[in-house]
Amino acid sequence: MTDLDDFAARLKTLTDGRASTPRLRDGVMMLSLDVGGLGPDQRDGLIAAIREGGLTVPGVSDVRIAMTAERRPLRILVVASGKGGVGKSTLSANLAIALHRLGLKVGLVDADIYGPSQARLMGSEDQKPVARDKKLIPVTGAMGVPMLSMAHLVEPGKALAWRGPMVSGALGQLIDADWGDTDLLIVDLPPGTGDIQLSMVQKHKPAGAVIVSTPQDLALIDATRAVSLFAQAGVPMVGLVENMAGYACPHCGEISDPFGQGGAEREAAALSMPFLGRVPLAIDIRRQSDAGDPPAAGEGPHADAFRAIGQKVAAWLDQPA
Repeated sequence: MTDLDDFAARLKTLTDGRASTPRLRDGVMMLSLDVGGLGPDQRDGLIAAIREGGLTVPGVSDVRIAMTAERRPLRILVVASGKGGVGKSTLSANLAIALHRLGLKVGLVDADIYGPSQARLMGSEDQKPVARDKKLIPVTGAMGVPMLSMAHLVEPGKALAWRGPMVSGALGQLIDADWGDTDLLIVDLPPGTGDIQLSMVQKHKPAGAVIVSTPQDLALIDATRAVSLFAQAGVPMVGLVENMAGYACPHCGEISDPFGQGGAEREAAALSMPFLGRVPLAIDIRRQSDAGDPPAAGEGPHADAFRAIGQKVAAWLDQPA
């Protein structure tokens, strides 16, 4: 391996793949660098590091960097359910946190236009996004995860009486915001299979779908409908999560199953889709969620449950297309 080849390998790691293969001519190293989505400090620091490293290569007297602004396409994962009340929004928020802690550049969109809850779950209710070049700038949620929700744009408690086209337009504004260097969006969909779901699959082309259900039969019937919608649209299934799976008595520790046991795992097998894991029915998860402190941001058994699901989702994302 030549000195230039060795630097090219280090350059790939340094720039996270943003730099082209360097060329050397008459003592001048030339390369291009994608600076799309980088802030001024990130960009300038990266350029300085490239120049400093390039000048250590024998025979290099100058380093010339052509900056480009090619945007990497965002990958979108939707989190869906066939019915409300299964904890889909809580799963979405904690999945975003878990993936962030695994090193992914992840953002969160609350696509429940009529009943947004992510601002509360992620502790960002007091923030308002600004616009730049007609694009919204995401606010900062728990652990620094960028996010957008209609709750950031309307007065608290105000009802939105919008028809389908207006809802689709609002969804487009949230997804097409200026997400910077984010390369993965977790989109928390409302329950059901209506206008927002259709807009997602037709206009925004999700890379995959995570389905959330509780163990009881009624929820599983509705979850199956959600699976059917995405399957018909050609959206790959990441897997099924069983939420509210078992309750540990805080006094004696005995596990009870008010919603049944193992139903989602059996349904995943019947549908030939991966089972991503279980999240228990726990008062601490409810309390932390209401307080804007996602359990996945901390440590302990509840954080571990979300982390395990995040690891399976990250592994799915790493698979070749």
